Amino acid sequence: MTTQAEQLGVPANWPGSVPEFLVYASLITKQGKREGIDFSYQSPLMGGRIDKGGVVIDFLFLDPPDLAINVQGEYYHYGLGSTYIQNDVIVRQQMAGQGINLIFIDESDVLEDVDYYVREALNYRDHSQLGGGR
Repeated sequence: MTTQAEQLGVPANWPGSVPEFLVYASLITKQGKREGIDFSYQSPLMGGRIDKGGVVIDFLFLDPPDLAINVQGEYYHYGLGSTYIQNDVIVRQQMAGQGINLIFIDESDVLEDVDYYVREALNYRDHSQLGGGR
């Protein structure tokens, strides 16, 4: 029996979630972005997970320099309650204070049509639950 990750072509050594891999693959194969040149994956800011108030951004863009994308997993970002949702809103505000537009993409949207939602995010359009998309 194969897992969802195997069915979707996620490498066994991928360090993140299945939806994050799908966004990563779309950025590379469909949007022509290059890791290390156009964006970085899992970027720790303000101390990352180690320091209080620190964050890890899923996709931080160097080109354009004012954009970041976080993938919102159903369980960890919505299923654990309002405290976790509030944390995501605070992270968005922290990034805005640094001149960075943080766009969220919901896991369900990634699984529905990753290329569309990545394109929308690259155009600063947020369709996530936190962005008012649902």
